[in-house]
Amino acid sequence: MTAPFLPSAIEALRRDERFMRAALAMGRRGLGNTWPNPAVGCVIVRRVGDADVVVGRGWTQPGGRPHAETQALAEAGPLAKGATAYVTLEPCSHYGRTGPCADALARAGVGRVVGALRDPDPRVGGRGFDMLRRYGLEVTEGVLADEAFQAHIGHITRVTFGRPAVTAKIAVSSDGKLAGPGGRQVKITGPDASARVHLMRAQSDAIAVGIGTVLADDPMLNVRLPGMAAQSPLRIVFDSNLRIPLTSKLVRTARETPLWVIARADAPVEPEGALVAAGVEVMRIGCAAVPATAAPSLDLGEALRLLGTRGITRLMVEAGPHLAAALIEQDLIEEFVQFSSPEPIGEGVMALTPELLAKIDAQLPNLAARMAGHDTMIVQRRS
Repeated sequence: MTAPFLPSAIEALRRDERFMRAALAMGRRGLGNTWPNPAVGCVIVRRVGDADVVVGRGWTQPGGRPHAETQALAEAGPLAKGATAYVTLEPCSHYGRTGPCADALARAGVGRVVGALRDPDPRVGGRGFDMLRRYGLEVTEGVLADEAFQAHIGHITRVTFGRPAVTAKIAVSSDGKLAGPGGRQVKITGPDASARVHLMRAQSDAIAVGIGTVLADDPMLNVRLPGMAAQSPLRIVFDSNLRIPLTSKLVRTARETPLWVIARADAPVEPEGALVAAGVEVMRIGCAAVPATAAPSLDLGEALRLLGTRGITRLMVEAGPHLAAALIEQDLIEEFVQFSSPEPIGEGVMALTPELLAKIDAQLPNLAARMAGHDTMIVQRRS
């Protein structure tokens, strides 16, 4: 005999998941624009008769303020009293430029808060949920926690490891090539895959390439989707010896869209002055430990930690073979995205060795594939 409470409990869980998905969709609107803060989503739902009515919606605004909860409360107004708030990350409990969101939810009279994930920030770390409970609110934790973890992977990685979450992207032909002979740029994927890449750029805090890509392709690294040019991210070049040309598109547009160049501490001094005069910010870090027979290279771990101190949480790397290999060897990638074309290139530069592909499979075991036009988009993530 079925227990009478079971159907209502299942229905309640489905309702919570439905509105948490709506909150996660709200949060995605802020991706790439809220750093150093996480892009949180909030939906406030009120029961009216037999229906659930969304009375407030909010997401973290550009620059990280206002927070999602205060945006949703402002829209809900007095209808927030007795309602349920769905929040993709634990409401903050500390005082910064504004008061705690946990306090704001309680003062608005919200009766219940459903949270997807605890905030690993040591200033919060469970205190937000505890504050709500002390105010007498009902709190439910862990609804769609896995989805929320992926939504907030940049914030979690920066708080936990001091560096941004790295998404490395490559495009590969059917015969495993990512460039033509001598590294010559060739068109590998079609327009659907290209549009997806530009959306990934728009949802990133910053986009990075190695100096080899700059010298070979002279990219702009902007967002070229209709109406989304303003969402072009900060651009970063890993350039050990400051070889980036002053005539490159990146340098010539540095005053329009910021450009950071990360070089070794012992890189030549002369190019730095010219780059700074062009509006480029130059940063210097140490060298990676390499065999005595190898040329010095950037310490990518230190470079990423430097970016973490500057507030970058989500870094997209459009990697050539050398940069991709270095990131894989140092286990610095949270998400690996490969666009595979059904067409061959023939003679050209190989993308990744079988050994590196095996390392990716070991480091990022969660795999999903979908079509992007005629191309295949393969996404691998950490467990």
